[in-house]
Amino acid sequence: MPDTLAEKLLDAALSHVPFDGWSDLTFAAAADDVGVSLAEARTVFARGGLDMAAAYHRRADQMMVARMDAADLASMKYSEKVAAGVRFRLEVVEDKEVLRRGVTLFSLPKNATEGAQLVWGTADCIWQELGDTSGDFNWYSKRAILSGVYGSTVLFWLGDTSDGHAATWAFLDRRIGDVMRFEKLKSQIRATPAFKPLLSIPDALLGRIAAPSGKKSRNLPGHWTERSQQ
Repeated sequence: MPDTLAEKLLDAALSHVPFDGWSDLTFAAAADDVGVSLAEARTVFARGGLDMAAAYHRRADQMMVARMDAADLASMKYSEKVAAGVRFRLEVVEDKEVLRRGVTLFSLPKNATEGAQLVWGTADCIWQELGDTSGDFNWYSKRAILSGVYGSTVLFWLGDTSDGHAATWAFLDRRIGDVMRFEKLKSQIRATPAFKPLLSIPDALLGRIAAPSGKKSRNLPGHWTERSQQ
């Protein structure tokens, strides 16, 4: 059972989102359902529906993490572990229309940056769960690539009517397969003596880029600071 005002409001909103989206109407309806004033509701969701949509996304990320923790990932290949993370993230969504409304909201130009940050946060959660230890430019490239894979898979999933979303999981496997083939090609190029002089300068520049420190900062990708909740 939800034990904070934010969780109660978010749960109450879910029945309204398919009809009214992550809007002020949904925000007001959720506040009414919970029995609090709009002013009190805004103490935890200052921007109303937009903050609710972001909270819903992050809660689903945590549900995905819980599923990854409980799964037997040790027996899987690395690419299968990544695919499992994306699949778990979609499987925790109980109502496809709720996610669709969120995608629509964060596709708006004024919300696009925040939407990209949320997707980046999902990718970051997956890599952290898989024990990513990269400390250089690879930290960023891994999350950027996985953000693209996740985003395209979400769009495919939203329109997928196949039994058990089999078409989506096949699409996901193809996308990850493409990434793995690219990484293999990149390794082969780097191992070729003829290319080493050409790569020395960009490698030196990229080598100066370090991953964010372990300390969370709202100014770094993949991290956020939660507003205090009542």
